[in-house]
Amino acid sequence: MKNWMIGADVSTLLEVERCGGKFYDGGPAEDALVILKRYGVNTLRLRLWNDPYSPSGEPYGAGSCDLEHVIALARRAKAQGMSWMLDLHYSDFWADPGKQTIPKAWQGLRENELVEAIRVYTDRILRTLAKEDIPPQMIAVGNELSNGMLWPAGKTPNYAAITRFVSAGVEAVRAFDPDLPVMIHLDNGGNNFLYREWFDSYFSNGGADFDCIGLSYYPFWHGTMDDLAANLRDVGKRYRKALIVAETSMGFTMEDYKRYEGLPDQERKGMATRPALVEKIDYPMTKEGQRSFLRDLITLLRETPHTAGYCWWEPCWLPVPGSQWATPAGCAYVGEPGPGGNEWANQALFDYDGNALPALGELRRDAEH
Repeated sequence: MKNWMIGADVSTLLEVERCGGKFYDGGPAEDALVILKRYGVNTLRLRLWNDPYSPSGEPYGAGSCDLEHVIALARRAKAQGMSWMLDLHYSDFWADPGKQTIPKAWQGLRENELVEAIRVYTDRILRTLAKEDIPPQMIAVGNELSNGMLWPAGKTPNYAAITRFVSAGVEAVRAFDPDLPVMIHLDNGGNNFLYREWFDSYFSNGGADFDCIGLSYYPFWHGTMDDLAANLRDVGKRYRKALIVAETSMGFTMEDYKRYEGLPDQERKGMATRPALVEKIDYPMTKEGQRSFLRDLITLLRETPHTAGYCWWEPCWLPVPGSQWATPAGCAYVGEPGPGGNEWANQALFDYDGNALPALGELRRDAEH
């Protein structure tokens, strides 16, 4: 990669703003992107869902990340002089190791037809973004593909189908712009067995070449920092690709944000960082603990061969009423019971009132590296 990525996934930002979220850095309210740039963020990561609305038009939630929303945020990134990375989910809503739901428009298609749908869709999105004069500077083909994509057709251990699907996306990008860096992204960045099995299977099935391996690393789910370091060293040496921690975060508090959400208990998802998970990590869930985590992560990445940066996941997802991980329609689409609500606010880089947190200083320190 040409430049070191100091990234922020701000995919819910428009929704947070619509719901009244404000951002501060020791003075009057400001554009969150202005604040992030001030602290060194040079890249925005934006997720794209194919059609995040029910057949009757109800949004699925979590920012309603359709193409219109991506275009609006990409324009703001360009206005700030930032790069941006497109994260294609190939789903109408969340795609991750626990769910990779086929888009409504593709349901019932056979494997060959899904391959063609991926090609056509990827090409259409890139052509639209180019026409809007906001082409991405990197693109991820799929999101957290550890267990495959487009289930059930492309679910592990069916690596033959997974490879066909991912390669279709990669090849569509290459056909459109051979110089656009392509990422393949898995979760569980501390799990070396996962990465070896997945990428060995991908290449043995004739997978299309790409540029970057993305890893998610959340310390409460994905092992220790030492686990991450060992995996990065091995994967970098084994596959010779640029390595980016495409998603990471750490909490700054375990204080509840119920009064900010304004939801009854039965409608609240609650924090992703359950106390039982927090007890296992090496950092306290405090402002200084969050800062120490980020400092150590940056140091690790700067000292590891083949690394090219990192991206904080949803630093601006304030617990404002109306912005939640899923509406009832969204839950129905992915087959989860709910409830909705915000489960990420205590891992943002702004406190519940929108004030910039000390961890942002580590981004500035890195930018001055």
